[in-house]
Amino acid sequence: MDLFDYMREQNKEKESPLASRLRPVKLEEVVGQQHIIGKDKLLYRAIKADKLSSVIFYGPPGTGKTTLAKVIANTTSAEFTQINATSAGKKDMEEVVEQAKNNQGMYGKKTILFIDEIHRFNKGQQDYLLPFVEDGTIILIGATTENPYFEVNGALLSRSVVFELKPLTKEDIKNILVRAVTDREKGMGSYDAVLEEDALEFLADVSNGDARAALTAIELGVLTTPRGEDGKIHITLEVAEECIQKRVLRYDKTGDNHYDTISAFIKSMRGSDPDAAVYYLARMLYAGEDIKFIARRIMICASEDVGNADPNALTVAVSAAQAVERVGMPEAQIILAQAVTYVASAPKSNASCMAVFDAMDTVRNTKTAPIPVHLQDAHYKGAQKLGHGDGYLYAHDYPNHYVKQQYLPDGLTDCQFYKPTENGYEKTIKNHLTFLKENA
Repeated sequence: MDLFDYMREQNKEKESPLASRLRPVKLEEVVGQQHIIGKDKLLYRAIKADKLSSVIFYGPPGTGKTTLAKVIANTTSAEFTQINATSAGKKDMEEVVEQAKNNQGMYGKKTILFIDEIHRFNKGQQDYLLPFVEDGTIILIGATTENPYFEVNGALLSRSVVFELKPLTKEDIKNILVRAVTDREKGMGSYDAVLEEDALEFLADVSNGDARAALTAIELGVLTTPRGEDGKIHITLEVAEECIQKRVLRYDKTGDNHYDTISAFIKSMRGSDPDAAVYYLARMLYAGEDIKFIARRIMICASEDVGNADPNALTVAVSAAQAVERVGMPEAQIILAQAVTYVASAPKSNASCMAVFDAMDTVRNTKTAPIPVHLQDAHYKGAQKLGHGDGYLYAHDYPNHYVKQQYLPDGLTDCQFYKPTENGYEKTIKNHLTFLKENA
């Protein structure tokens, strides 16, 4: 490298995006992902010992997949090569493999191949790599935002360890942003900028765990905001809004507005107004509310307010809760909207909810009555000597699989906790129970 090449590289580094400049070069500099790179974890030990085997990094954008690959590149004694699956072809892979064979044969040196967006490779391209991963010619590091169990060749996957990266926490993003503004060597500390607290909170919230998005916004803010009278660049909430092109919704996740919004959301579903319910859903999503929290409230409403008037409502809500965890945002909003509009539009009944409340009240306020002898467990040795189970009538031996006998303890036989309504499927339940009692 001559002087001009050196200067060009130096200028390139200075002019590269903030997210690139701040990328960690050592494991100790990586923020978040302690579940896989904590000091007692397998990946940490493998990187430190330079004993890495083929791995797949799977996680949302901006969580550190490329960062971990770069850290490995800076710590390994192996040759490190990187290609991107969106632009690389078979010829590129053939050149990498040929070089890896030379490194191995001539120098006894391993080759690590980092493939970004590996899910973009078709089956044939992935199959080509398989024998070279298997015989150790290359150590593969694949990065993907898609579930590798669906998108990566099964044979290739079986020869790799999959590490799932989680979205960075709000505190992680805040730490990264503070460093970005204050670091004079790699960050923007020389600009003498002040990141105001509410702007920091907002950017950490709306970036949704994506460090790259947060850093891009703060870089734009510092570079485009004029200095104030004190000579400093002030990154205010208004500046932050413009830089990330998202308006602040006055929604404090720990304050009154949070509880008012979730209250309106639940009451709109209970009140069978799908338009209002989906509007409050949108407000919460826009403000960055936790999708798992929203899903939990939908499940509760499906059971508490719909109940047996439409038993399928709970099935829809539970399926949605599982789906949003697997899919994540932004697609999770579609799944939540389906569950919300279903629950809001379903016939309503709180009869099962009131049944358990009434039963709990009875348990709390009455002496615990003995369970009728004929209902007691008769399966253990000696139960018959105690008379347990004597006189029990097996319902399936009788017409309609029902026989009249005492189930509630003495003193409570006249209690009715569950009072089915005339709404939806619960009317069918009510009619069925009446039929059984009248024809016993």
